[in-house]
Amino acid sequence: MRLALVLRLIKESFLFAVSALRTNVLRTVLSLLGVTIGIFAIIAVFTLVDSLESKLKNSFDFLGSNNINVEKWPYGFNGPYPWWKYLNRPYPSYEEFRFLEDNVKSAEGITIFSIRSRSTLKYKSNSSTDIDLLGASYGYNRVVDVPIELGRYFTMQEAARGNNVAIIGARVAEELFPFGQNVLGKQIKVKGIKYNVIGVMEEEGEGFLGLPSNDDKVLVPYQSFRKLYYAGRFRGLSKTISLKGRSDDVGLRDLENELKGLMRRKRGLKPLDDDDFALNRPEAIGNFIGATFDVITIAGWVIGSFSILVGGFGIANIMFVSVKERTPIIGIQKSLGAKNYFILLQFLFEAIFLSAMGGLIGLLLVFLLTFVPIGSLQLSLTVSNAILGLAVSVIIGVISGIVPAGMAAKLDPVIAIRS
Repeated sequence: MRLALVLRLIKESFLFAVSALRTNVLRTVLSLLGVTIGIFAIIAVFTLVDSLESKLKNSFDFLGSNNINVEKWPYGFNGPYPWWKYLNRPYPSYEEFRFLEDNVKSAEGITIFSIRSRSTLKYKSNSSTDIDLLGASYGYNRVVDVPIELGRYFTMQEAARGNNVAIIGARVAEELFPFGQNVLGKQIKVKGIKYNVIGVMEEEGEGFLGLPSNDDKVLVPYQSFRKLYYAGRFRGLSKTISLKGRSDDVGLRDLENELKGLMRRKRGLKPLDDDDFALNRPEAIGNFIGATFDVITIAGWVIGSFSILVGGFGIANIMFVSVKERTPIIGIQKSLGAKNYFILLQFLFEAIFLSAMGGLIGLLLVFLLTFVPIGSLQLSLTVSNAILGLAVSVIIGVISGIVPAGMAAKLDPVIAIRS
């Protein structure tokens, strides 16, 4: 019985809201405009922030996830960066990599890699420039995802012997082998040295904000890379030892403690000596990005709140007018036995419907915004953001309608009919 009453209340409130919209179209639209603009501002900012954050974090996938990197330079995001403290530190060495590979027990995978940017590759008369040539040990694909579309990853024997084999990115393959030529087994040249192409990575698309993309990358065995460049001596080159933690190692505490102890032992550091190496976590970049976007999110709330506040006053104004216009009807309803809560809910639901209507229009505008091309950034309105926008609209409706609905519920039926 109560369910039927609630459904009846909702139906009547909806009809009253539609009636108010039809009777006073301009007044209602102007009043709802504040809610619409407010919800649009907040959810548009959330959508933009979420899309940017997701795109940026995905762009750092080349660093791997759940990893710890042993490097010379620590990541610095907070305050001034004291680079002079780290300038004379040694880069991680291949010998240290082998030592860690033999002794680390808390890692699922370990690799050493080095990158030479702005490399040029050639095949006959074709060339591909601005390529990231990456030399990595055999375990690289266990630490960082290497999505191969054609061919295969290099074998342990090829990595150990330093064979001249290469896995190339999609853009490299397109520029060196246009018109759908067969890629596998062909020989490309790097600094005049021939490399056999054994694989092609899946197309990833352009890196966001200039960040690296697999399309512009060529992966070769680390020992082969060392023949081309003596990593650490050539300007612009550095070496990184990267380890992938176990899934049961919460916070990678075991791996970090083990790594610190082994690196200090290998480098012969005394108990009171400072570490002369950095243990960096790629997720620190994601956390920094998230903290930065939190500020933008707060700004979106502040901007949208002013519009929603105006919209809330507009809806309250509509409800006060509606109570005034329907006072005789309220008196008749109460004289026929309508309870106070029935009148209260009737007007409260009407305010919620009006506010939700403005919120839905705002969400529709955000949805249409997602079809606007913004470079390589693809906007996406998530279900959680849509629910948030609708929830905020409902809350504004409740706040705006509670006072007018309370006034309507307290009306004396005799005075209300007489008025």
